[in-house]
Amino acid sequence: MKNSMLRNNILLLALVVALVVVPLVMVNGAEFGGADGQAEEVIAEINPDYRPWFSSIWEPPSGEIESLLFALQGALGAGFISYYLGYMKGKKNSKRDQ
Repeated sequence: MKNSMLRNNILLLALVVALVVVPLVMVNGAEFGGADGQAEEVIAEINPDYRPWFSSIWEPPSGEIESLLFALQGALGAGFISYYLGYMKGKKNSKRDQ
C-alpha cells in the first residue's frame, strides 16, 4: 500500500513537471502575451473606429504587479475550493462515523 502510494505520488509529480516544462520548451523564445491585447488588435483591424465602452477603475503600475495580482487571485480561488472540498469531505466522514 505504502509503496504504491509513493509510486503514484512520484508519477503525479512527474506529470506536473512535464505540464510545466513541455509548453515552455515547445514555444522557446516566444513572447507571452495576454488575450486582452490580442483581442484589442483584432478589433482594431475589423473596426478602426471602435471605442471601448468601459475603462478600468485602476490599472496596476507594471506588468509584474498585474501578474502578481492574477496569481494571488488564482491562489485564493484554489484555497477556497480546497477548503470547501475538505469541509464537505469532513462533513461526510462525520456523518458516516455516527
